[in-house]
Amino acid sequence: MKAKIAVEWKIGPIEGAVTTTAGSLATTIVRGNGKSEGDRFSTDGNPVRLEVTVETEEPNRLPAILVKIDTQQHPFSFFLSDVNKGYPIYIPAYGVAVTQAEDDRTYEQIELDIKAKNLITNLQRIEEEPEESYENAAAHTRKLASQTWLGLSRDVRIFGVGFRGVGGEERLWDWVQPRFHGFEAKLSENEDKPVCYRYMLGRGVGCVEGIARRLEDGTLPILHASISDNDVVYDTVSFVSYESSPLNADTLSGTHYLAADGFGHFHMLTEEQTALREQILPQELNRDEETVLYFRAVATNNAKVPRYAWFKNVVPNAFVLNDDKQYEFDGDNGFARYSEDRVFCVSKLGGQPLRMEEMAVLLPPGASVAFEFFLPHRPISRERAEGLSRQSFEERWTECRAFWREKLSRAASIKLPEPRIEEMVKAGLLHLDLVSYGLEPGGTIVPTIGVYTAIGSESSPIIQFMESMGWNDVAERALRFFLDKQHDDGLMQNYGGYMLETGAALWSLGEHYRYTRDAEWVVRIKDHLLKAFDYLEKWRDRNKTEALRGKGYGMLEGKTADPEDPFRSFMLNGYAYMGLSRLAEMLRNVDPGDSARIEAEAQAFKADIRQALFAAMANSPVVPLADGSWVPTVPPWVEHRGPLAVNGEGGKWLTHGSVATRDSLLGPLYLVFQEVVRPDEAAAEFMLNYHHELMCTSNVALSQPYYSIHPWVHLKRGEVKPFLKAYYNGFAGLADRETYTFWEHFWHASPHKTHEEGWFLMQTRWMLYMEDGEERLNLLPGIPSKWLESGNVIELDGIATYFGSVSLRVESHLDRKEIVAKIVCRSDRKPNTVSIRLPHPEGTIPASVMGGTYAVARQTVLVERFDGKAEIALQFD
Repeated sequence: MKAKIAVEWKIGPIEGAVTTTAGSLATTIVRGNGKSEGDRFSTDGNPVRLEVTVETEEPNRLPAILVKIDTQQHPFSFFLSDVNKGYPIYIPAYGVAVTQAEDDRTYEQIELDIKAKNLITNLQRIEEEPEESYENAAAHTRKLASQTWLGLSRDVRIFGVGFRGVGGEERLWDWVQPRFHGFEAKLSENEDKPVCYRYMLGRGVGCVEGIARRLEDGTLPILHASISDNDVVYDTVSFVSYESSPLNADTLSGTHYLAADGFGHFHMLTEEQTALREQILPQELNRDEETVLYFRAVATNNAKVPRYAWFKNVVPNAFVLNDDKQYEFDGDNGFARYSEDRVFCVSKLGGQPLRMEEMAVLLPPGASVAFEFFLPHRPISRERAEGLSRQSFEERWTECRAFWREKLSRAASIKLPEPRIEEMVKAGLLHLDLVSYGLEPGGTIVPTIGVYTAIGSESSPIIQFMESMGWNDVAERALRFFLDKQHDDGLMQNYGGYMLETGAALWSLGEHYRYTRDAEWVVRIKDHLLKAFDYLEKWRDRNKTEALRGKGYGMLEGKTADPEDPFRSFMLNGYAYMGLSRLAEMLRNVDPGDSARIEAEAQAFKADIRQALFAAMANSPVVPLADGSWVPTVPPWVEHRGPLAVNGEGGKWLTHGSVATRDSLLGPLYLVFQEVVRPDEAAAEFMLNYHHELMCTSNVALSQPYYSIHPWVHLKRGEVKPFLKAYYNGFAGLADRETYTFWEHFWHASPHKTHEEGWFLMQTRWMLYMEDGEERLNLLPGIPSKWLESGNVIELDGIATYFGSVSLRVESHLDRKEIVAKIVCRSDRKPNTVSIRLPHPEGTIPASVMGGTYAVARQTVLVERFDGKAEIALQFD
């Protein structure tokens, strides 16, 4: 079979070669002066048309045949089967088009014909649409309800709580499940299997859901739920406190980080760490008192006639049938127990011990009755149960509320015109804290992620958002986890064989230094840092072989995420480079010699990654966009040609619910975030465009979307509308809309996934403030313009930045045609330049600006030579 194609360039001269993955080829210069011989060609003028004949004995060959136009400038590849005169391969960034040989149009003619269709890319379409909002996003995204995790923070003894199928359809009743973080608590009475306690409010599960849930204050880990059963409404409150001790910062003891680490799925411990964990685990699990789930349901009759309220007491492992063979009920005391001295629940009705397991109470109109149960994490003795029964629900509730509010009081304050986002910021910080385990007051903390243990990569947004909110001490203790568990050879590895943790952890350590500038801390951990560098340097040296020239020379190979892909991935190497770059920065004033040595290695590493990136881009097929143009692509690792999802070289790439997972979530776009590729480079734009059109819906990546870093890239490029499209559709579809708990995936995998929530919180942080280099702070770079409607206020008080603590207050008085802002930074390392974006809701340009220079394109006021305070006023006609 012969295929004849034509390559049209806008401008010459052009010199290069043509290669193909199958068959033989010949080249002929049809337009322009030059010569061709075999696969090589050269021209010395305009216009330029090269015709290529590809001959193969396999007309239906799979994988598809790739043809590469290998020129010194702008080399590119394409699938031979993609060449079609009806839809030419048109690459305006390179000034080249590929069509069938029978199509005699020049490049300019092809370009005019395509532009005449007035097509636009999907990202351009977003720019033309109104800004995205939560309401619009929620109308068409999935609505995922999640179980709620309740606990004390630091203490691994937590509880999962849900109602009638929320958190898993097998949980038919209302339910509570004790957990040791990622693992459900097991009991000897249940053959050492997990136990789930179920109870029922009202008559049962019917055709009307009738459930509404909310966190106390919209933010605290105290769960409120309302269940409507016709005329009777059951208003519930659930929270966790201690069995007998008061709950406050002084009494919080926590769990040793190694004990907690082992309760995270896919944890990795050395033999020494395993031995130490086995030694401390008995004392960690057998404390003098348990954590307790305190629950109250108040049933109220809203009818004008008497109505019954029904209550079914807590039962272990009940499902369809009410199986009471595992336990017994003591109606004199309201105790549910496995044996006389193994009480698993204390229940009350109307303030008195619950007399029967199932109660129907006739309530007069407007009357209420309270059903309470106190469920210890593991069964307790009769004597302790009697003490627990004397606890006051109200007092415990007040105490718990004060405990969590006190935590929030130590964080930066963020007040926004959109209450949902403001609540999600506060609730999110506490969600992160809830599953960050360690001994108080100052022990190492394991920053876990959902049911899993900590990972250097996935824990990074958790730690860095804590930094952003001023919790630098908590962040430092979480970073200590990676240092304490570092291997003797310098490797940091805590989860499932992942090989990217060392670089990612160094990056987070470097971010902590940027926030704190704590040189004494750097000195204390210097040996750990240098060991990590030695490990990465030796790893690189193993890959500096001549066989890898142009194929990933000097790049690290290894598993990056769950799939067993031991390749030289861009994400793995980008994190390692960024980690080394931050390490050199940390040592600059502490150890200038080592800093210079590490910086030199980091820059050489960056050069190797970039060389591999552009070689991979040249070898990968271009793909079409919605405007009729085509753009180059990049594979997730150097060993492949093109996105795996297009199956250019075959293979089975579907994983975690999507064919695009490796390309999108672990792909080369990370190199922009990892400071290898500049946001304004053409390569960044190429990757953004094909990523959006091939791998996103509503600008949200498929499956585990918060692994995709493109929202950050949009913000860095000043693309606010695409950012907001990704931002709102991301959390509207993945987070519980009532309790703000995040799932890992859209298909109900892994509840309370703080990695996803951490990235949402960091996106919010970047939307509100984002540093640009070592001298500039950008404020409000991504906020929706509707936040500045008349009467709205944005207030950031004590936010933590690379330049120290910053406060901002913006008031919109558009009723009198004015927006004002006040910025304060009292740090001695304040930024030289501050920019603040103040978008008018209708896009109006201000008539006058006081306090800075206004940039129309980005609706931004620039304050140069910032002295620590700035007052800005925008006046509109």
